[in-house]
Amino acid sequence: MPILALLLLTAVRLAVAATAPLAPDETYYWIWSRALAPGYLDHPPMVALWIWLGTALAGETALGVRLMGPLAAAIGSLMLVDAANRLYPARRPGVAAAVLLNATLMLGAGAVTMTPDTPLLFFAVMTLWALARVEDDPRWWLVAGLTIGAGLDSKYTGALLALAPVLWILGTRRWLLLRSPWPWAGAVLAMTLFAPVIVWNATHGWVSFAKQGGRSGRWAPGQAVQHLLELIAGQVGLATPIVFGLFAAGLWQAVVAARRRDPAGLLLVSLAVPGLLVFVEHTVSARVQANWLAILYPPLAVAAALVGLRWRAAAVTLGLTLTTLVYLQATAALFPLPRRMDPTLARLGGWSELADAADRMRQANGLEFVASEEYGQAAEMAWWLPPGVMAIGAEARWALFRLPPAAPSIGLLLISERRQDEPDPAQWTAVEQIGRLTRARGGVEAEAFRVYRATILSGAAAVVLPRRGGK
Repeated sequence: MPILALLLLTAVRLAVAATAPLAPDETYYWIWSRALAPGYLDHPPMVALWIWLGTALAGETALGVRLMGPLAAAIGSLMLVDAANRLYPARRPGVAAAVLLNATLMLGAGAVTMTPDTPLLFFAVMTLWALARVEDDPRWWLVAGLTIGAGLDSKYTGALLALAPVLWILGTRRWLLLRSPWPWAGAVLAMTLFAPVIVWNATHGWVSFAKQGGRSGRWAPGQAVQHLLELIAGQVGLATPIVFGLFAAGLWQAVVAARRRDPAGLLLVSLAVPGLLVFVEHTVSARVQANWLAILYPPLAVAAALVGLRWRAAAVTLGLTLTTLVYLQATAALFPLPRRMDPTLARLGGWSELADAADRMRQANGLEFVASEEYGQAAEMAWWLPPGVMAIGAEARWALFRLPPAAPSIGLLLISERRQDEPDPAQWTAVEQIGRLTRARGGVEAEAFRVYRATILSGAAAVVLPRRGGK
């Protein structure tokens, strides 16, 4: 895509990343970066490593936490241009593919937030870029091995990247590729990068594999149609409507080409269709979160760039307009929308003010800390509380972190009113409700909390969370 436009878009994304408040998941992953490990309950460690690097370069700020996102989106866009042009040298759809990908809310939002999908999407692009080069130079299998391993270290759905080259070779029947040592060396490299995650799971009761693998173990066929419709609606929203249509048309054309054993079409299908089938199958078990399909967007963007020329300008215009509105709402709250209509309010709004109010209540009652049983809320308190105030996370997951245990003491406990249950008796004693707090943005309430005075039980799964600047 045009370099000047890409630089301008990257500058806008850096500004949004620096300005929008951090979401609970982001502050939670920031805590990961302060307690680095080969694995965590929820995901592999790549997001923590990216935050560690970003905060080393830009400090413990919102920009530091998210710094790698806009940079990866820019670099990945250039790689996608090159990959698409190598796959289709006569048509050279690279710029169109990159523009369409950047017009999606998936990348627009993912580039200014830091979640495991952010590095996963980048390594998905890199894998496509490397595989597009292996026939010209088989040593690129080593790069593919690195990117697949890094994808696995980002999110377990990175396994779809490992499956793609196998299906591609089988589909094209290019068995001679396997007589070279380079594909095998790439596979060894990928597994070497992922091995620490396996070892961590083995030494922690396989908790992360069980948590993520258990999602597919449920059986709820009665809700499958509802879940499938939600999945489609989510993709219409995150791809944006016209780009979604181009994705669908492009994928169909790639499937037709793959049936003729066209190598480029087979590569796109190998990267996109297995994941699509996995996520559709998952609708029988539970809801599929819209962001889970991020790994499929790079090959879909290349496929979409080959169709619908008449619709391309409208697709990009609508996509960038919607993304701009989301950016403005996240940073400036232009529209006083209720929580149910405004995900930026639900996720981002009012955490700083809530932390200040909680600390004032803590001081007024002579208490020692502010705590939460919900990991995202606890992480927000750790990010926003004034220096020197102890933030406590009280939940079983914290036992998997190398963080100092909280000593029995009396403090302030926040429980969201979205929860109907009382504070966990396995964590607290002498519990007494002392008030109520809300977080809001621009006078619009995002969430209300019951506030308790509570004493940490000896042996509770409660830890002292890190604070910015080590305070």
